[in-house]
Amino acid sequence: MAAQPAAVAHLVIRELSALGDLEEVYALFDRIWRPDKSNPPVTVEHLRALTHAGNYVAGAYDGDELVGACVGFFAAPPGRSMHSHVAGVSAAARGRHVGFALKSHQRDWALEHGLSEITWTFDPLVRRNAYFNLAKLQARPSDYLVDFYGDMDDAINGGQGSDRLLVRWRLEDPSVVAACASGGGTAAAVPPGVVAALTESPSGRPVAAPRSAWARAGRLLVGTPSDIEALRGTDPETARQWRSAVRDVLGELITSGARVTGFTRSGSYVTERTDA
Repeated sequence: MAAQPAAVAHLVIRELSALGDLEEVYALFDRIWRPDKSNPPVTVEHLRALTHAGNYVAGAYDGDELVGACVGFFAAPPGRSMHSHVAGVSAAARGRHVGFALKSHQRDWALEHGLSEITWTFDPLVRRNAYFNLAKLQARPSDYLVDFYGDMDDAINGGQGSDRLLVRWRLEDPSVVAACASGGGTAAAVPPGVVAALTESPSGRPVAAPRSAWARAGRLLVGTPSDIEALRGTDPETARQWRSAVRDVLGELITSGARVTGFTRSGSYVTERTDA
């Protein structure tokens, strides 16, 4: 049997419901996102209500320090699905597999409660999150949601739109079971005959291939920026160009029925069109 992810990361993960613990979660998220005080990711009152109603709030502890937390609630269809609303890991704990340990704990909790699927959203421009969700966890996008949250006034997303990919994590899918048992799945291979619909230029700008070059292709690569979070600070205009380009290419593909089958190590979504 594979070692439990929390043990590998030298963490203790536990459900949280006490008011003091929920205040710690709020403070952790505040340090991560630095939002406008009028619009935090969650409030202590919100967390309290969720836990009282039997939903999921868990924290990852390194000794006595809370270094990560995850919040989810029951979703439609009833008795089958959970929506994972927010998860975050402190900057000091990055690279220690805290996120994987938290998601594994959430999966175990969901299975114990008779659920078969967890959904969540993430920014399709953030390459490390796409790799984590699609390669390590083996979740799969189902919807491209344009400006899902509207304007977000925080240090990470402010002024950049809030497009999101909705992913579905089918908890007993063989690829998910294998990924959780082995400590993480693998990146997608670049399939033969694939066409690059969107790439990153040497200067870091998005370069979309002419639509005529990929309109009939069955398999397409849609690239992402190397580090969109840094780019938003140094060159917000190029960051906005990436938002528009990914929306135009990946958003259109998914909306027209294409499936995202994986994410490459070099930072591209692999898509397959059903209408080609």
